[in-house]
Amino acid sequence: MALPSIRSVRALHEKYAPTGEDLALVLTHCEIVARIAVQLAERAGPGVDAGLVEIGALLHDIGVYRLAGDPYIRHGVLGHEILRAEGLPEELCRFASCHTGVGLTRHDIESQCLPIPPGDYLAVSAEERLVMYADKFHSKSTPPRFLDTDAYAGQVARFGADKVAAFHGLTAEFGRPELAGLVAEYGHAHQQGATLRV
Repeated sequence: MALPSIRSVRALHEKYAPTGEDLALVLTHCEIVARIAVQLAERAGPGVDAGLVEIGALLHDIGVYRLAGDPYIRHGVLGHEILRAEGLPEELCRFASCHTGVGLTRHDIESQCLPIPPGDYLAVSAEERLVMYADKFHSKSTPPRFLDTDAYAGQVARFGADKVAAFHGLTAEFGRPELAGLVAEYGHAHQQGATLRV
């Protein structure tokens, strides 16, 4: 599969971002997630396609631009629709729809009455799992912040012990990313466990 260039991915962000502020927030987050994911991919070994990881990470949150008041949980399926409409292969579209939390199952959607089409939105390939995992270490909150593994595990606990176990499984598979350099470069706060450091 021929991957789109980083330049063309940025052009897609510019095309769909409703405002410059939205573009800065989402694109910066995607670039940070891409850097974390590539860092982890390089440690994962030759069986992981680091180029696919980078492009997938840069595209994963493009659906945020289409929310327009919709519940945030819809951004993954909206992103999948955008990427499909742009003619990108399903392998890339899945980075948008299969990165939310540590995966959404049909049971999650039905039992929580989530406003997305019932189905399993689960990261399957190593590349999908890496992007989903890397996404957990940076938040687009106001203001944006980095999270360590304990901070994210604390957040995901409200969705059940199975979600915490899934996150710990990803940590065992891919390790903990080195965030100090990114924290210093971007100047975002760093949540370590329950403690937020500015």
